[in-house]
Amino acid sequence: MSCFRLPDTFLRDIEGLMAYFFWNMVTNSKTHWLAREKLCLRKDEGGLGFRRLKENDVALLAKQSWRVAFQPNGILSKVLGQKYYPESNFFEAQLGSSPSYTWRSH
Repeated sequence: MSCFRLPDTFLRDIEGLMAYFFWNMVTNSKTHWLAREKLCLRKDEGGLGFRRLKENDVALLAKQSWRVAFQPNGILSKVLGQKYYPESNFFEAQLGSSPSYTWRSH
């Protein structure tokens, strides 16, 4: 999850399954006591504190990009560096003509 961006529709489906699981655990009556949006609010804002998966995915990508940029001896840094920016650095790298899904995600 942290090396490439997951499709938005997939993340929405997973959030829907999480909400469905939560609603069905309370009762089998299928009554939705909280809106889906409210499940992801912080607890001090009246929600249940579930994380939004899209925001979490973007945060994990940012963390991985930071590692690629500032830890050049890491295995992902070496692989991406040799393929996509052998003569420059991470911040000056271009997308290229046929980038992998991992590289397009960063």
